Amino acid sequence: MYVGEALIGEGSEVAHIDLMIGDKYGPVGVAFTNAMSQMSAGHTPVFAVIRPNLPVKPPTVVVPKVTVRNMKEAERVFGPAQSAIAKAVADSVEEGVIPEDKVEDYVIIVSVFVHPQAEDYNKIYRYNYGATKLAIKRAVDGFPDIKKVLYEKDRSRHPSLGMKVTKLWDPPYLQVALDIPKWEHMERVVKELPRNDHLIIEAGTPLIKRYGVDIVGKIKEIKPETFVVADLKTLDTGNLEARMVADSGADAVVISGLAPLRTMEKAIEEAKKTGIYSSLDMLNVTKPIDVLRELSVGGLMPDVVELHRAIDTEEVGVRHVWGNIEEIKRIGGKKMLVAVAGGIREENAPEAIKGGADILIVGRGITNAADVEGTSRRFLRLMKEEIDQYRVMTDF
Repeated sequence: MYVGEALIGEGSEVAHIDLMIGDKYGPVGVAFTNAMSQMSAGHTPVFAVIRPNLPVKPPTVVVPKVTVRNMKEAERVFGPAQSAIAKAVADSVEEGVIPEDKVEDYVIIVSVFVHPQAEDYNKIYRYNYGATKLAIKRAVDGFPDIKKVLYEKDRSRHPSLGMKVTKLWDPPYLQVALDIPKWEHMERVVKELPRNDHLIIEAGTPLIKRYGVDIVGKIKEIKPETFVVADLKTLDTGNLEARMVADSGADAVVISGLAPLRTMEKAIEEAKKTGIYSSLDMLNVTKPIDVLRELSVGGLMPDVVELHRAIDTEEVGVRHVWGNIEEIKRIGGKKMLVAVAGGIREENAPEAIKGGADILIVGRGITNAADVEGTSRRFLRLMKEEIDQYRVMTDF
């Protein structure tokens, strides 16, 4: 059994094809027979034909995905879409994509999407022809392989999602901590921050304490494609607070490394369940390595470990040490990111990155700057190029 998928086109005429190719005596053959013998209202299958009385080979059945409610909608499916699919199948045989000696052994099931508001028959035909042709080739070639899936999963964006789900796959990053509990000020900062794929925004603990986790929604309204961290510093009810953060639209929850082991485990587990990141803040934790080792016994590790110097200790000159980053990553695995916070400035930022930091957390150095955008860009110059800056998306 071969499986293929392709989306081509734009507007109401966009074509989305899902198909299966397989032996007529195998599971695809059974599904083929069922499609023709167990019809459902509004999704009536039809044989793909080159012209009336000339079905294509291999035998191909076309099944509408969208409920067909009237004859006008039926004409679009059984006219230009069906004709395009038949031509694509025949051309695939002629071009050797489908072996000619297999046309009597194979059957094809094509699930076709035709928008109820599609009007341009030329576009319906051409988009469905291209999508079917591409889906067939992908099916026969086994595209995508698992390496492609794992490479693209955090880089690609689904066009119908309506938002961007950002993953932290290309460190280092700059995380701007909005830790002043005054939204009018923080709103201006968020608006002035540059758009960059290596920028993270943190809804700081004081800001959340004053306005609640709903402040995340206000940040997302201004910067919808930016990764947002909700710094709750969770100390209890780990699963409840992680769920609250996920429901707010944030991309990560911050858990205190001082929390009970079970609280940390519940928060990390809930974060994984809801698809957000878990960040373990080691503020005031004497031995972060010991905490991670304890967590590793249960197999639940955070996505990010934050080495954090408190604001209140900066003024007395306590220097943050980044020497244990290598050991943290050894325990946490190659995917674990390490963030450093507290006293990060332009002059020592390169040292932090050189020491292995994946995320530089900067608060007042940016939020109180006269030129928020310019200061942020100077930090961001230490990062890599923006994701997909030169990449043209075509087939996938």
